[in-house]
Amino acid sequence: MASDSADIKAWLDTVTIDPAVRALRPDYRALVLAAEGLQPGPSDAASEKLLAAAERSARGWLADLPVEDHPHLAAWREAFRSFGAKPQRTRPSAEALLRRVEAGLPRVDRLTDIYNAVSVAHVVPLGGEDLDHYAGPARLVRATGDEPFVTTAEGEAVVEHCPPGEVVWRDDEGVTCRRWNWRQCTRTRLTLATTRAVFILDALGPLGDAELTAAGDALTEALVASSPGATVAARLVR
Repeated sequence: MASDSADIKAWLDTVTIDPAVRALRPDYRALVLAAEGLQPGPSDAASEKLLAAAERSARGWLADLPVEDHPHLAAWREAFRSFGAKPQRTRPSAEALLRRVEAGLPRVDRLTDIYNAVSVAHVVPLGGEDLDHYAGPARLVRATGDEPFVTTAEGEAVVEHCPPGEVVWRDDEGVTCRRWNWRQCTRTRLTLATTRAVFILDALGPLGDAELTAAGDALTEALVASSPGATVAARLVR
């Protein structure tokens, strides 16, 4: 668990991608951002402005292109199928958000709204988690089937175990996100008390490094604008 800016940068250096995942998708890269000094809170005018702009942008290209045919999302569907997931049932996170654009994106809280807006605007799977609730480094692995994943069902805590071979993010306590970027655990989720967070932007071949960096820059700018004085560090993990 990080305790200051130096530690956040040191923690970023411990993020890893297992060779078994690299073998599955050699084109995969993760842009990982760690931030401290964040000011959590309910959705506000600034987060609303970001979400509204992302919705307008997405509606523009969605009028001419089905969401599943976007090159980056098509690549993610292929990646999900490669480890046995069915993207029609468990969609990559960016696709799931984009399918909600017509009716309106969810308004959750200011930090979640910010990263959802960047995800939609840049068509990149993006998740945010509370860094204070992490146990050890984040690593992307193929599950053994023994790792616990804590979620909720009908308002009650439930512990699941992923099928062996599923691509998951995990830490020392268990799975933090199932199916690469499909569903996050409850233990590390962002809350109205989160002041330090990690954000993971997932990229496959159709999204170039320059585009991935642009998405990370947009996220950094929005976080600092919403939380003056916040510190953000980033690392591209291959």
